[in-house]
Amino acid sequence: MTAIAALTALPTASVAQGTQPRPPGSHRQFAVGPQYDSTHVYVEPGTEQAFAASWVATFGGTTIGPNATQVTPTPSRTLSELILSPVGTLSVFDYTTPVPHPFGTERTGWLVTDLDQAVRAARADGAAVTVAPFADPIGRDAVVQFPGGINAQLYVHTTPPSYPGLASVPENRLYLSPDAVGAFLRGYLAFTQGRVVSDDRRADGATIGLPGTTYRLLRLTSGFGTTTIAVTDGHLPHPFGRELTGYGVPDLGATLKRAKDAGASVLWGPVSAGGRDSAMVRFPGGYIAEIHTG
Repeated sequence: MTAIAALTALPTASVAQGTQPRPPGSHRQFAVGPQYDSTHVYVEPGTEQAFAASWVATFGGTTIGPNATQVTPTPSRTLSELILSPVGTLSVFDYTTPVPHPFGTERTGWLVTDLDQAVRAARADGAAVTVAPFADPIGRDAVVQFPGGINAQLYVHTTPPSYPGLASVPENRLYLSPDAVGAFLRGYLAFTQGRVVSDDRRADGATIGLPGTTYRLLRLTSGFGTTTIAVTDGHLPHPFGRELTGYGVPDLGATLKRAKDAGASVLWGPVSAGGRDSAMVRFPGGYIAEIHTG
């Protein structure tokens, strides 16, 4: 089982491509590698095995677990399973007790080089520490919230993990309002030591279920992987905004066929827009993912 995490986004003035804001705090790079940054998947009770089987049938990979354990600082119980797949790492939780607040709101878990220093740096860069550092069965964790309400869990293991590299780096997919994106970017880029790769103010709305419209789309990169930010008015059709992560594959049609054969359903698409083909897929247990090529 891996201890787990999430995230969340400069003023309305345009962010120049390839630039980054002057960091509020001066600190080292805390990222270890994108294969150690897991999406936190909270499945419907009793569906952990069905979800894991469907995911591996769709993308390949291996699993560790499930293990019945406590991964929160207050009493709880969950079946926890780690999925190591070519398109990304997932930490899967199937709770047999109520989920203590605020767990379940974090998007991803980020392995960091030093938890205490990372927590101090996150706070200096404008994040709130919503769960102070605590011990889990295999290490220590904390949860931070970046401006805009984006939660991330930071973790370290007592014995450093070793996971295989990824065939494609997944996208952490965020939806923010114009009012929130500036403060988010300042804090997020400072902490991750990331940069803006592109800032498209007229992205094709078909990619978020709104054909015939445009929206602002930012793409970021850092040692923690890639992040896409859709800046919208919040008028989004289901299921957009419910997905946590986007996954790149070489053949979308073949991937969707495998997913459907393994019990998943296609909620939107496939569509061709913005230089990629994409679809939204719901896997057994309720996890919604964006899958794309290009």
